Amino acid sequence: MTDLTTDPTTLIADVLTRSYGLTPQRLDQLPIGQGTINYRATCADGDVFVKNYLPGTDLTGEADAIELSALGGQHGVPVAELLRNNAGHLIDASTPYPISVWEWMPGKVVTTALTAGQARGAGNALGLIHTTFAALPASAAPSTQARSWLAVDVAELAATIDRLTDIAEARLATGPVDSFDAVAVRTLAERRQVLDEIPRLLADLPTLTTQVLHGDYSPVNLLFDDDRLRAVIDFRPPDPFFLAYELGRVAFYPNTVATTTDWLATARTLIESYLEANPRAAADDIRACARVALLQLLTSLYGVKQHYLKPGLFQDALDEFWLHRHRAARILLDHQAATDALLHELTARR
Repeated sequence: MTDLTTDPTTLIADVLTRSYGLTPQRLDQLPIGQGTINYRATCADGDVFVKNYLPGTDLTGEADAIELSALGGQHGVPVAELLRNNAGHLIDASTPYPISVWEWMPGKVVTTALTAGQARGAGNALGLIHTTFAALPASAAPSTQARSWLAVDVAELAATIDRLTDIAEARLATGPVDSFDAVAVRTLAERRQVLDEIPRLLADLPTLTTQVLHGDYSPVNLLFDDDRLRAVIDFRPPDPFFLAYELGRVAFYPNTVATTTDWLATARTLIESYLEANPRAAADDIRACARVALLQLLTSLYGVKQHYLKPGLFQDALDEFWLHRHRAARILLDHQAATDALLHELTARR
């Protein structure tokens, strides 16, 4: 429990009272989120979720993301309802700790593999999101994010791997040592050995659809009550990117691929559900989604990079995620024929 007599919670609690008409009795920081500080506020009339934006956050972009959440909700996507402040604002920025306030939703995020029921719910909701957001004017805009993603600098990536390896090896030699250092040295060496796969995978990609997406669609932003999807949370500001990226990221989610033997069946279930909700998705986008997911894993050092250069709010979780991502990349590399066959089968049936 957070003591309401200390900052910043004092200011946040005061805003909840003054600007939202709520009476917070306690404010508990939640061990989730890397880009915001999140709280559960227990109030006299029920609980609410409070998202505190970090300094330097683009609040205009975050307000746009809130509008995307509401739009998704209007088209059948299960979402949490935002509570506007007394002035009608989406985000209250009256203190140095800007916040948005949301209804408290039942359910929890899944940090293990998705069940078949959860995969169906996740696929259906993503299909609804993509169908709905495809019609937005911003979806027709050029995607600077896509151009940057396709122009990956393999030499620079290798140099970053070497830098991180040097830091980990120095810690092993002179201290202070933590249990992650030896694992980091091994996995970084393994990653460096497969960097030559990146140009081949990029060359094999067809022209892919870009549009406004959820922006961070993964199980950590899905609240499940058993197999029922209760809410899609944490939409990101509208920034067109590859549809195949967002589909592949969740269909071949690292935690599922790295920890189960039936990850291909889970991917099948999710993508089938996705196609029912978004039947107009281009075949090339579907067929390429596993390779796009693989490329993202191979070109990203997310987790291990934070460990050595800028630790996250919950670095232990990022360390574990790096290990899942690294193992998933190896598995997807070794099973490209199987994923290609699955995706061609799913598109051929339409």
